[in-house]
Formats: sequence, C-alpha cells, structure tokens
Amino acid sequence: MDALCRAEPRSRRPAAASASPLPWARFSAWLDCVCVVTFDLELGQAMELVYPYDFRLTEKEKTSICYLSFPDSYSGGLGDTQFSFRLRQSGGQRTTHYEDDGEYNREAPLMLQRESAHYFGYVYFRQVKDSSMKRGYFQKSLVLVSRLPYVNLFQSLLQLIAPEYFDKLEPCLEAVCNEIDQWPPPVPGQTLNLPVMGVVIQNLLPAPLVLPSIHELDLFRCFQPVLIHIQMLWELMLLGEPIVVMAPSPTVSSEMVLALTSCLAPLRYCCDYRPYFTIHDSEFKEYTTRTQAPPNIVVGVTNPFFIKTLQHWPHILRVGELRMSGDLPKQVKVKKLAKLKTLDTKPGIYTSYKTFLHKDKTLIKRLLKGIQRKRPSEVQSALLRRHLLELTQSFIIPLEHYIASLMPLQRAITPWKNPPQIRPFRQEDFMKTLEHAGPQLTCVLKGDWLGLYRRFFKSPNFDGWYRQRHKEMTQKLEALHLEAICEANIVAWMKDKSEVEIVDLVLKLREKLVRARCQHLPVKEETLQRVGLYIETIIGSLPEDLQTVLHHH
Repeated sequence: MDALCRAEPRSRRPAAASASPLPWARFSAWLDCVCVVTFDLELGQAMELVYPYDFRLTEKEKTSICYLSFPDSYSGGLGDTQFSFRLRQSGGQRTTHYEDDGEYNREAPLMLQRESAHYFGYVYFRQVKDSSMKRGYFQKSLVLVSRLPYVNLFQSLLQLIAPEYFDKLEPCLEAVCNEIDQWPPPVPGQTLNLPVMGVVIQNLLPAPLVLPSIHELDLFRCFQPVLIHIQMLWELMLLGEPIVVMAPSPTVSSEMVLALTSCLAPLRYCCDYRPYFTIHDSEFKEYTTRTQAPPNIVVGVTNPFFIKTLQHWPHILRVGELRMSGDLPKQVKVKKLAKLKTLDTKPGIYTSYKTFLHKDKTLIKRLLKGIQRKRPSEVQSALLRRHLLELTQSFIIPLEHYIASLMPLQRAITPWKNPPQIRPFRQEDFMKTLEHAGPQLTCVLKGDWLGLYRRFFKSPNFDGWYRQRHKEMTQKLEALHLEAICEANIVAWMKDKSEVEIVDLVLKLREKLVRARCQHLPVKEETLQRVGLYIETIIGSLPEDLQTVLHHH
C-alpha cells in the first residue's frame, strides 16, 4: 500500500502513453473529479484540491460542493461520517474526457442512468481533535463527484481510500486516481473487478430487470421508523409530491431520501431530489418562498432552521437517528402540519394526505416475524423491496398494456408511405380498461385505484413515463418501416415513377439511414446495409448528370 501511495504524480498524460483513448478517459467513465474540502478559519469551508487538476468546476459549483461536503449543523461529535448529495450543474454543457454516445444509458436500467444535468457527491467527512490546528480540530472531507448514482460502490470506495488519504495526503490520492483510470468502463449486466489499493472490489452492474447491487441501500434499516406508513410514502413518491426529510445528520437525511427515490423501481422517479440540502444552497430561496407552491422535489435537511422556513410544505417527515435493535423500532405517527413546532419537533409524518390504498398488514406481519426470528437485515430489505417492486408493477402494467394498444398494427406499415401515427393517450379510455385489466389482477390491496391513477396523470412521473414510452414506440415504428422498405420490390416500384419522385425517395431513404444510426434505432445492421444498397440501385437507374449530383449531395 505504501508503494502505491508513492506512485509518481501526474496531471496530464500523452494519449500514446496509455491504453485509454484519451488521458483520464477511463477515470471519467466513473468519476468526474475528486475534491478535498477543508475548514479555513477565515473562509469557512474551502476547496483545497480538485483532481484531476485540469477538471473545471464553475465557482458556483465549487461553493455548493464546499457547503454540501460538511454537516450543516454538526453537533460536535468526533469521528468519521459518510453521506451523499446531489447538485445541479451550472454553466451549461462542457467537454469531458469521457466520450459517451449514450450507449451506457441505452443499456442501463432507468434508475442507474448517467445524469446529464446533475452531479452526485459522495462524502467522507472526518472531525478529530488536533492540537496543532488553530481551531483545535482537524476537519476535512474527501468527495467523489460523479454523474452515476452508484451510492454503494462509491461509499465503499471511500471507506478504502479516505482513511489512507487523511494519513498520506495528495500522493496517495493521485495513485488511487491512476488506478481508477485503469478500470474498464461500467457495462450493465457484467460483473466487473475493480482493483484499488490492493483490494479488488467486485460489483455486478445490473442489466434491466435484474435486481441491482451496485446502488442498493439497506431499505429495512432506512425505513425502520416508518414501516407502517410505507404505503403512504410510496403513494407520495409516485405522485411526485413535495417532501421534506428532517434528520439529525446528513447520513440519515441522504439515506432516507435515496431510499424514497428508489422505492418506485422499475418506474423512474422523474422529479428532482436532494439527499442533503443546506441553507447556503443556491436554490434555498426558490424552495423556501411562500409566494408559490413548493416544487416537486424530495429534499433532505438537518438544520433546525428549516422547520420554520419549510413549514408551508405539504409533507414533512421528521426522523431520529437510525438504530438497529432486536425489536420493531418505535413507529412515527402521522400528525397534522399545525402540530409542527419550530423547536423540539418530535419524529413523525406531518401531513394531511389521505392514502388512496389501504395498508398492507400482511407485509408488516412478515417483517415483524422476521425481527422476532432475528432475520438478517438484508433479507428483510429484500422482502420490502420485493413488496414495493410488485406494488409498482401492479400499478404500471395496466398502463403498459394500454399504451401498447395505441401502436399501429404492423400490416398498416407500408414501404412507400410515411409510417402511421401512434394514437393519442386518452385518460378516460384507459380508465375503462381497468375494470377487466386493472391492478386488482396482480395486487391484493384494496382502495381507490382509479383516484390514484387520476392524480398520477397530473404528476411529473406520468409525464416522464409517457414521453419515454412514446419515444420508444416512435423509434420502433421507424425500425418497422425500414424493414418494410427492405422487403419491398424497389425495381417494380420505380417503373412508372418520374425522376423527381425517384430523387425524392433517395433523399428520404438517406435521411432515414442517418436517423437510424444517430438515434440507434432497434434495427439490424444487415437491414441498414440493404437500405444502403437500395439507394445505390436507385441512383444507378438515373441519368448520369443526376447520378453525379446525388453522389455529391
């Protein structure tokens, strides 16, 4: 390990010296940068280091990372703490060492896709007494900044590298970054061996529909004080309701927020979320204003000041420290928002929300039995995750069946006409399907399913789901149209056509080919090659002057 920490530092390397196509390309497939934030007596939290040195963060991003990397209301406890945050990118698009054409996001499950407009920050904060420091304390955070929501992987990585870094400082960090720059890129569905500091981290990157491991939290531990209200929390997340999580520490707040956003899998949570949020954040005014309704966001906070400034939010979840014990932890109560006191607010869910569905008492009994039998937390979490997965699937399957029925029939797709349009989504038509093909077929829960769907239609989660499905169906139509063209008799079609019509077809086919490759349509390569040959055949049938023009076009 010492030899590793004495590795030669580097800021940039010539491309030829590495197996990577660009310096830091492999590193950038996993991380954007590593930051070190320290406490300065005059400045407060200050950015001590950004690595690689040539990675550019805007001043606004640096300031936000500094504030988000330290506990907002640290109680003076000593030792190490880990937590996560999510930060809006500022300053528009920028170049990166990692060249990704979108292949990773096409293959990855929705909840593990690379973010384009946000960074995740994974923090390891240390506070220990140190008489050599003016303040009497050593306070420093090591932060991994990434666009990937791999909370388990990156927090495990920090447990390995942070203690070593605090001991040996910068050379050690450079050596670790050199090692990460040798990692293969993340590939969904593959188990990857990731060597760092003499340890091999083995991680399975989940393919779609495979239960993931790289980002899973211990759901049972996170939700233990609210298990009897899991139904309500699932509904609030499904509907994209504004929620504040008030916690005693950034660790508890970030874990609770990430657990909440994960409980809709395999449906994508399309609203904003901040696992940890401070009064210094640039969006503070936007979230605390009373002149407009709170945004669709789940925000985790620790500073008691937020109890006053966010009192007007409709749903506030106040939790204490998460402690695993041999019994079912004390369950928080649902309380009226009016009972939210500025000081000494007791744990509880402060809301006037009434659930559409009834509680699943069977789940609570199974979890209770697990506690009595001392069942491992991972097993309890798997039960809970399975329950939430089946609940979400029961809700989504009728929507999937209905939207599939809006797709034109394959026989309606003819080669020489534009593909037919996808029929519009009509909410009332969908509601009529529920009587015979609703969630009651796969879910035992009773309640007002229709009311839940009506409310869901107004949420960002429905909008995100519908846009994604519509895009996939449009691409499928394009692919089917290309296949229909390949199977057609092009020579027979050309017999009675004018030169103008033939040239028009060439231009349209070329446009289709470009679109198929750029959008990575679900079309076999041989189909695209056949379309290319068709284009050449058609051009070959035209007069030479037109052939010359089309070859130059």
